[in-house]
Amino acid sequence: MDDKYILLYATDNIEWVRKFTTTARAMATAARLPLEMAYVGKSNKRETVRRVIATINVEKLSYCWQDITLIWYFWTRLESMLLSKIQLNRTDDQDITMKQIMKLLSYEKDGSWAMLCRGSHILTNGHGSSMMQTLYDFDLWKEHIPARGFDLSFKDYHDKLHITTHSCSRFEFPIAGGRLPERMRCSVCHRYMQVEKYIAFLCCHDQTGLTEPY
Repeated sequence: MDDKYILLYATDNIEWVRKFTTTARAMATAARLPLEMAYVGKSNKRETVRRVIATINVEKLSYCWQDITLIWYFWTRLESMLLSKIQLNRTDDQDITMKQIMKLLSYEKDGSWAMLCRGSHILTNGHGSSMMQTLYDFDLWKEHIPARGFDLSFKDYHDKLHITTHSCSRFEFPIAGGRLPERMRCSVCHRYMQVEKYIAFLCCHDQTGLTEPY
């Protein structure tokens, strides 16, 4: 199981799913890797997510949760874990788990994202565009595999590409979230982030936000 590669991804764009899964399979075949893919949905746009899941099932594009409520719990759990660490004042800059949670929650607000794991070990994660490009550019970085191995070669290429093509993290905390951090480091550039205070009003049935289970 530790040798199996797992590619988790999220989006609300079915055309992106088709291209991403096709590109990932092509890379896995060329690299002779055991790869499994799983769609974990989005925290919003539930009707769109249902349609994406239906298409994934019909076209057999990858694995996905059949119960859409599990998707809501997945994202709610991530937000709860981050808020719990903040409220307990455990926002250690060296906390690897917190960094990964921060990245996913930040990427999720921007659109598509993907995470590559080997067994239970996270290799890297990033925006859908940089992960897609890394898969597509396999011929450009595969020459490093004999010396550095697949894991490091993939991670290095992706992380350099990600830094040059994407902005840093952004977070929006609920006003009822309790204690909020006085400062937080960006999970991408590691600088302290600027705090912007504002109140946003969201309608609870417009398919945005984690207001209730699907």
